[in-house]
Amino acid sequence: MIRYPEKTLKTIGITAPSSGVGKEQHNLLEQAIARQQQNGFQIKTGETAWTQELAKSAPAKKRADEFMEMMNNPEIDIIIPPWGGELLIETLEYLDFNGMQPKWVLGYSDLSLLLLAITLKTGIATAHGTNIVDLRGEKSDETTGQWLPVLKTEDGKTVTQSSSAHFQKEWNHSDPSPVVFHLTEPTRWKTVSGTDETFSGRLLGGCIDVIRHLIGTPYGEVQAFREQYIPGEQVVWYLENCEMSVTDLKRSLTGMKYAGWFEDCSGILFGRSAANEPVEGYTAERMYQDLAEDLGLPIAYDIDLGHVPPQITFVNGAYADIHVAGGKGTVTQEFK
Repeated sequence: MIRYPEKTLKTIGITAPSSGVGKEQHNLLEQAIARQQQNGFQIKTGETAWTQELAKSAPAKKRADEFMEMMNNPEIDIIIPPWGGELLIETLEYLDFNGMQPKWVLGYSDLSLLLLAITLKTGIATAHGTNIVDLRGEKSDETTGQWLPVLKTEDGKTVTQSSSAHFQKEWNHSDPSPVVFHLTEPTRWKTVSGTDETFSGRLLGGCIDVIRHLIGTPYGEVQAFREQYIPGEQVVWYLENCEMSVTDLKRSLTGMKYAGWFEDCSGILFGRSAANEPVEGYTAERMYQDLAEDLGLPIAYDIDLGHVPPQITFVNGAYADIHVAGGKGTVTQEFK
């Protein structure tokens, strides 16, 4: 049975199990803290949030210890790191998964590796969505702003999120937006079949660049998770590509297939990507088609997920109904 964290969210803990915020960007984190305080949250910030050196916020054990301190601190209701990074994987060996109590952890990018590992090892639901730095704006767009209603959904209840109206094509930090993102491009969810698609199952996923490295480790035992926490149920994978070429993406997905990650799968969702560079004419669209034929699964892509904002909040372990039609989509999650 999946364990869902408490829904009383009053105090946010900010720690950096991957990258922290260097001095030159402290103003971004300060803005985010001030904004969430204005929104009524209390904030507890760890040392690692403010430091960054050698591609990480601190040595692996310090990052892990601070994260566990926040996980075990009853005064903290939810942990939202500043952002992702590169080397979160170094911390996993120092985390006490057996000692973790259910508490929301929210983030994406490199953080998705931690989220997936926690859910697979413990059955605790984790939340793939915005980071704290992207919550520094005067207001949130409708898609990003759903993170709080989603995480406050009561056990046994459902929450529905819809595809965004527009997405951000590129970052423009020199021209700050009231909602942080510059949402200029019409959103259109697509399917490999070119027709409407509906599928359901337990959500698992994240940034493929990093979660692929869990394969073959004690932190990526998908089959054991299925048997212990969701016996007999299917999985819906939600995945996004941050930096890989199309062929590297295909290699990674093939590795996931060989590891059995796509067994008992009902469908796959792929986020928009600014990477997905074709190799010798091999495009992401053709790769999605090949994957759909190989696995015999429905695939939807260019959805609101990952590094091309905004993004829907996906809860690892939650039961989801996915519907894609006419370029739009809905994700209905049930906390059961």
